[in-house]
Amino acid sequence: MNNTAGTANSYSTAHDRFAAQLRGFGPAGILATLVIAAGQLLAPLSAVLVLVWARLSRTPWREIGYVRPKSWIGSLGVGVAFGITFKLLMKAIVMPLLGASPTNQTYHYLVGNRAAALLAAGWTMTVVGGFGEETVFRGYMFERLGKLLGVSPGARTVTVLVTAALFASLHYFDQGRSGAEQAIITGLVFGTVFAVTGRIWMLMCAHAAFDLTAVAIIYWNLESAVAHLIFK
Repeated sequence: MNNTAGTANSYSTAHDRFAAQLRGFGPAGILATLVIAAGQLLAPLSAVLVLVWARLSRTPWREIGYVRPKSWIGSLGVGVAFGITFKLLMKAIVMPLLGASPTNQTYHYLVGNRAAALLAAGWTMTVVGGFGEETVFRGYMFERLGKLLGVSPGARTVTVLVTAALFASLHYFDQGRSGAEQAIITGLVFGTVFAVTGRIWMLMCAHAAFDLTAVAIIYWNLESAVAHLIFK
């Protein structure tokens, strides 16, 4: 009986030590970060790895923004409205002011292509964008940088700036300068909201709605019309 209890205690102690190492910034913590970063090559694997890391490291879900909203439907509605409005403002006002091309050449193949548009909407924009990118760039990175830099207003500002820059760099590789410009602005906005609220569900909905609106505009070949809505 004592041997069994001793074995259980040893296992618990080892597990506690491993969890602490994953939460830290030693070899185990750095390796975990590198593995999660590598998961971006097969997005949204990186987001799944974040959830595995949170479980193994015993990081409370609330620390990566996974907090139950007061109203699921309310958060969904706010997120969808925010995402759609934000995308239209970006497309009609902000990006034209930055000199961006009216059309997104990377996704121009979606024009009139129902099968490709549905796949992009369901997988790339909703799962990879809404769930994956928010879990990694807002949830995980804010938790890690918060532990490293602290949670003072200055530290939170640095966290927002760093995560937005990393988010933009991810989009530069497939969408070029305009994609990076749009991403850094959305990263700053979404990051600021997350820094203030600490909740990720509404942002997931907003991110997905933002991207789905982009797909709809491209599919119906309305990019040029929306881009020249204000600035002819």
